[in-house]
This record gives sequence, structure tokens and C-alpha cells, in this order.
Amino acid sequence: MKPTWIITANAGRARIFEQATLTEPLQEIEDMVSPGAKQSISEVVTDQAGPTAAAKSGHNINSGNQAPGIAHNANSGAPNKQYQPAVTPAEQEADRFAKDISAYLLKAKEEGRFGQLVISASPQFLGTLRSNIDSNLKDLIKSEFNKDYTHFNGPQLREQLQALKDKQE
Repeated sequence: MKPTWIITANAGRARIFEQATLTEPLQEIEDMVSPGAKQSISEVVTDQAGPTAAAKSGHNINSGNQAPGIAHNANSGAPNKQYQPAVTPAEQEADRFAKDISAYLLKAKEEGRFGQLVISASPQFLGTLRSNIDSNLKDLIKSEFNKDYTHFNGPQLREQLQALKDKQE
């Protein structure tokens, strides 16, 4: 029987443990750190949010170059409006890291290194990981927990996951 891999992760770190049998201790086989976790936001984002482009465009509603009554994106030129990206740099980095984890797991699956997955991740990162995990891995997920145990060693992790499993039953 192939071992079970237990992944504990957050947006900055993922640790992968192997459980060969139910009685053997967990063995840590990988400790992944997001490259962006070591960078400050100013290193990730080089440009600051600035005024919207229309604010300095010189366009003015009914300035003579438009037909009367035509409002051309009136709010876009409002002063002091700041552009806000739909996805923050931290969210982009978490998304990238989740894809890296998925790629690592997919390669390991293709090599036949595990048969089942147990995932424990911080609540925010669990959703990101779910949406980025390869579809070929989804059937192998035995359990998911929305807890960040990246700072626990093997015996502590086993104990915490067993307690969570007992609560669910």
C-alpha cells in the first residue's frame, strides 16, 4: 500500500509529511517556502497606486468637445481616486505558491510516491489551494482541515490531526 502524504500549509510555507503506516511516526519529506514570503511588499510591488488616468487627461464633461448630455465615465476622473487592483500582491503570491505545491504533488503522484493526501492549511490558504490543486489530485484527498500546523513537528501534527478527526466523528 502506498503511503499517505500529509500537507500542512499557509501562504508562506508548506510542509509535507509521509505516513507509511498508521503506527509509524510521520517523516517530513519536504519543506517548501514561498519565494514571496521572504520579500516585503515593496519588493514585490514596484509601482504605487496612483490617480486614475482620466484624472489628468484634461477631459471634462460638456467641455465643448462632447455633445450635451453625454456623460463620459464621469466618476473615473474624480480627484483623489486611487486604482485598486482586483488581486493584491499577497494574493497573487499565495496563488503562485499554491500552484507550485500542486505541481510538486502532481509530479510525486506520477512517480507513485503516495496514495492519499491529507491537507491541513490556514483557512485563507485552504481555499486558494483548493482552487489551484490539479484535478488529477482531487480524488486522492482523504481529509481537509482548515488549521495551520506548519510550526508543528511530526508527533504534534499527528496528535492535532487525530484530535480534529475525532471531533468530526
